Amino acid sequence: MSEEPSFVKRVRLLSRPANLLLLKLAAIAALLYLFILSITLLGVTVKLLSSDFAETIFQTTANPLVGLAIGILGTAMIQSSSMTTSFIVGLVGSGLLPFEAAIPMVMGANIGTSVTNTIVSLAHISRGEEFKRAFAGSMVHDFFNVCAVIVLLPLQISFNLIGYTARQAEYLFAGFGGLKFASPLALITKPVANQIVHLTGDTAWLAIVVALLMLFVALRYIVRVLKSLVLARVERFFQRYVFRTPALGFLLGVFLTVLVQSSSITTSIVIPLIGAGVLSLGQVFPYMLGANVGTTITAFLASLATGSQEAVGVAFAHLIFNTYGILIFWPLKKIPIWLATKLAEVTQRTKIIPLLYIAVVFFIIPVAILFLLD
Repeated sequence: MSEEPSFVKRVRLLSRPANLLLLKLAAIAALLYLFILSITLLGVTVKLLSSDFAETIFQTTANPLVGLAIGILGTAMIQSSSMTTSFIVGLVGSGLLPFEAAIPMVMGANIGTSVTNTIVSLAHISRGEEFKRAFAGSMVHDFFNVCAVIVLLPLQISFNLIGYTARQAEYLFAGFGGLKFASPLALITKPVANQIVHLTGDTAWLAIVVALLMLFVALRYIVRVLKSLVLARVERFFQRYVFRTPALGFLLGVFLTVLVQSSSITTSIVIPLIGAGVLSLGQVFPYMLGANVGTTITAFLASLATGSQEAVGVAFAHLIFNTYGILIFWPLKKIPIWLATKLAEVTQRTKIIPLLYIAVVFFIIPVAILFLLD
């Protein structure tokens, strides 16, 4: 009997559960490095841009509604608030985007990310009551984000509420030495980033494209690998415990989103359960809020890579916006739940309404704002 070739043995070893787990953990470590490198590269690269370009960015984002529209449209197009907020943090860290202008953009990213679970609900569109429940479930997340922006954006514009709170948290964070975490990251990423810029011939736009591609690949595959590690276990957890209390649902939303680095995935996986009638809107609402909090961890990781105190402030602004929204609308949860239920009832009359909703809220309105106010 002939012996197996050595490469076949290696494949068999890698296919064992323990070895596969180690391989996935190594992949996550490599992808996290790629993510941090992409943010560092973005910061190095934008400094090559002309002052005229920087002035154009400042002027364009000076209007909060324009910043909000950019956040909504950008996130809806790439379906990743993590990428949008990481990019915003990188721009602030490099000095290309003002701190105050970044806050409405982060708010817009919160709205834009909810397009994914709305699209997921369309899978139930041919099944009457099931679609009504699933669409209402996706709308709860949408309406929380929209209601939070409607209340908090005017307060931010008038009183700098979120900006002031974020600044205080930022100073506290720096006072405890939090920004020192960026130093070892810079040691292992900045030389590589400088080399990449050199390889592009010190061409700023080409280096920015490389940075964005790296950011996209890193976040995309971090989510995929973490999803394969986590979600099978989470589904069993749903079946066993199924949101016994609002607090448990909220904590599950935070924890799961931190693990998979994607609120879109966290919120989307419960839509079929809502459609099937396993979960109610009241049970899901705290879970959605938890997902909003959990997704802010990506901005913090990105801010530490920049070494910029203002970038850390933007990450805090993202967290504080969601925190204020939760403090206001968890006690008033009947408002987003009622709005979601009523819109879902309207979809029973014509199935084109969900498609119109997605087109108008996530694309037509933001583009109109950019066209009229830019």
